[in-house]
Amino acid sequence: MTFDQHSYQDTPKAAGLFATGKRSFGWLWFLVIAVALGGGGYGLYLKNNSGEKFSPIMQFDGKIPVHTVVAKEAPFNLYLNALGTVTAAQTVVVQSRVDGQLLKLHFTEGQEVKAGQLLAEIDPRPYQVQLTQTQGQMARDKALLENAKTDLERYRVLLKQDSVSQQQVDTQEALVAQYEGALIYDQGQIDSVKLNLDYTRITAPISGRLGIRRVDIGNMVRASDLNGLVVITQEHPIDIVFTINEADLPKIISRVIAGTRFPVEAWDRAQQQLIAEGVMTTIDNQIDVATGTVKVKAHFDNKGRKLFPNQFVNIRMKIGTLQNAVQVPVAAVQHGSVGTFVYIIVNTAEGKSTVSVRKVVLGEENAGWRVITEGLQEGDRVVIDGTDRLREGFEVDVVGVVPEESGANEKSDGAASGV
Repeated sequence: MTFDQHSYQDTPKAAGLFATGKRSFGWLWFLVIAVALGGGGYGLYLKNNSGEKFSPIMQFDGKIPVHTVVAKEAPFNLYLNALGTVTAAQTVVVQSRVDGQLLKLHFTEGQEVKAGQLLAEIDPRPYQVQLTQTQGQMARDKALLENAKTDLERYRVLLKQDSVSQQQVDTQEALVAQYEGALIYDQGQIDSVKLNLDYTRITAPISGRLGIRRVDIGNMVRASDLNGLVVITQEHPIDIVFTINEADLPKIISRVIAGTRFPVEAWDRAQQQLIAEGVMTTIDNQIDVATGTVKVKAHFDNKGRKLFPNQFVNIRMKIGTLQNAVQVPVAAVQHGSVGTFVYIIVNTAEGKSTVSVRKVVLGEENAGWRVITEGLQEGDRVVIDGTDRLREGFEVDVVGVVPEESGANEKSDGAASGV
């Protein structure tokens, strides 16, 4: 193809094309460059007036640089991936069970406490006064009971002498029973006041770590106050609640019912750092129809305090292992009109490296690696970078090789799969 602006303008057809001047000529160059780019740069050349070849874009030397990896056959761990929320095993809002003025606090914010440890004291004096009153009332009723019992004995003697009526004896017996009931009531009142006195000393109901206090010394506290004095959370052990898709439920439910407890890993937000390892404890008893998911709870020792209540983490729950699975990086898998395929490296007799399209059947995916159930075997070298410019039979230049041992299943600290 020879392009000469001056000679082309001398033809009758060209006269009209270039009649608009430099603007039309600029559009023609734009079309030439666009065609050159669309052709990928494969052998598209122009000639100048001297007959020398030139290219409107960089000339292509025929070899496409690629990165490759060798398909390997190894155990392949199967995981369910999810987003979880760290949940304290127990959370208690410490509240007063009586009304009164807060006199003392026996804790500092963030402190670790044991169950039964004294946390605060409420002014006990009003309840001590009540105790004195109820004890006095009981002493009075007890004296009345003793007097009623003495009178009853006299009436019974007189009844035998036919000096009093049976009605008087019956009335006196009822009075004795009344005073006996009063004593029981008084004892209940005393016990109630004593209990309130115990409640003026507020103790930790569970072991755990205290949060920020919500009331200061000198304030009036009431049993009806829902905010409480402080919150205690049990951080070790600790739980994580996450959801799995209902389609994945059949993969595990039978084994869960049989008592299997799957290992669970908690990863950070970037899925680069393994935070903690635990074990699945239970599955919820119903599916959320709004999301099509079911809740799962996992238990973690959390002795290192790496998990924090309400923290969001990425979850990987191992549900099995495929033995002798042929696997390649996900980047090697391509999709096109022929279906799912990979480019494999073929070494020719002339010492050249070319690529060939190999259709494959996909299996499970995990941590950037994909199982190939059909189409590949161990040792096949596949392209993972530079695939966008490849076609069947193209010659390539292997500029980088990914080590075979970089698979996620061969390292316990490998990156987790995305959610």
